[in-house]
Amino acid sequence: MELNRLLLLTSFLLHIKEGHARPMGLVCDKRLIQKYIGEAKDMEKRVSQCQALPALSCPVVLPLVDFNMRQWKSKSDEIKWHEILCNLVLLVGAVTEAQGQVSQECGAGQLSQLYRHTNSFLLLLQTFGWEEGPWEPGCSPRSTEETQVTEIFLTYRQLVQGKLRFFFHNLAKDSCN
Repeated sequence: MELNRLLLLTSFLLHIKEGHARPMGLVCDKRLIQKYIGEAKDMEKRVSQCQALPALSCPVVLPLVDFNMRQWKSKSDEIKWHEILCNLVLLVGAVTEAQGQVSQECGAGQLSQLYRHTNSFLLLLQTFGWEEGPWEPGCSPRSTEETQVTEIFLTYRQLVQGKLRFFFHNLAKDSCN
């Protein structure tokens, strides 16, 4: 697991274009985002197979990550970036809260993996550098409360498969040869 995380970070760092704080490998190589979509689907499937995964005693707040394609296309890359960062901040918080409530081995292991993935995307996107100085959330995305652990994984998959994929696709038009 730690090796995968290290490989992910190394892949990002090796593909940053000089003069841009954007990991061009992830943006330009469509296979990478497809790989992360596949991993999100796999994590979602594995957590759904955990036996007797109880509901969370305290609901977690999840971002609503659905979007209208026409409205999404009309937004600037910076606004899209900020919206995705806000979603990831909320999602990382939800995963962290759920980790404190799930002691079952299968569920806890899947939540640890999900935390690493969501946090890696959050750290990565913070390097994109549209704003000067340290990034501060300063946002309140649309959200919902949820008690089912599987909904956290569904939200992550939807975010990667939706907003992140289209965000990287749009950046690729401007940044890739």
